Amino acid sequence: MSTMQAAVKTGHKPTAWKKIQRHWQLYLVIFLPFLYLLIFKYIPMAGIVIAFKDYNVVQGIWGSPWAGFKYFNQFFESPNFWLYIKNTLGISLYGLVIGFPAPILLALALNEIRTGFFKKSVQMITYAPYFISTVVMVSIIVVNLTPNIGMVSRFFAMLGVQDTNFMGNPALFKTIYVLSDVWQMTGYGAIIYIAALAGVNPELYESAKVDGASRFQKILRIDLPSIVPVAVIMLILNLGNIMKLGFEKIYLMQNPLNLNSSEVISTYVYKVGLLGSNFSFSTAIGMFNSVVNLVLLILVNYIARKLTENSLW
Repeated sequence: MSTMQAAVKTGHKPTAWKKIQRHWQLYLVIFLPFLYLLIFKYIPMAGIVIAFKDYNVVQGIWGSPWAGFKYFNQFFESPNFWLYIKNTLGISLYGLVIGFPAPILLALALNEIRTGFFKKSVQMITYAPYFISTVVMVSIIVVNLTPNIGMVSRFFAMLGVQDTNFMGNPALFKTIYVLSDVWQMTGYGAIIYIAALAGVNPELYESAKVDGASRFQKILRIDLPSIVPVAVIMLILNLGNIMKLGFEKIYLMQNPLNLNSSEVISTYVYKVGLLGSNFSFSTAIGMFNSVVNLVLLILVNYIARKLTENSLW
């Protein structure tokens, strides 16, 4: 009789230490990721106090004088505050509306393909752009959209359309950013939905076939309900990061002509904090950004749990 069974038989619950001793291999596997999160994610959070201090390198974090909400007020009263908020939310929501359904549609389409070679080829082709680095991706975008010599510019020239400086047009920046992101990330994002569809009971398809259901009806009645839990979780995670745009790509795509549309909170924090050495101000902005994301995550998770009974917690 094992220690666990003996404990249950005698009516005594095993202690936490006994559980660790019994499953020490699992705890050892968990220990390294936990140590990584502790050292690189949680301990550095103590530095967030900089947002409430007039930080300088000589006095250090704890020796610097307190400033209260000075830097938060400075950010809120900034003449460009609403511009940064509008650009950040605009790009994020635009990307969510266009980018969120794309992997779902691709997964549903691939699930309907019965030819193995063609299906695998499409998966590989759509997944490959994910491995392109951000710098290379931006280089491809800039080269192809360069006036007179870019492939896109030449294509429009063949159609008789006047040459346009796409990267210099603020109105086109969001579209260029979002569509290039969709092209790069759709194949990768479809993997989780393809995995969910692979777990659907084949008998459901057989029953639908016997009942004379069309392909569209199978997708509507079988495929979509099977991926709803996964889609809800992914939507919650995306909405929880709506204020957190990828800094690298936007920063590399910026130029003086499109700055009114491309300057977002993350690029502003970089310029103020690292280039301007105003660490307290940039920390305050970053903290504001994180708090908004946290509130959105909790709110969206609550709404999802009420409406669909699927949530993160």
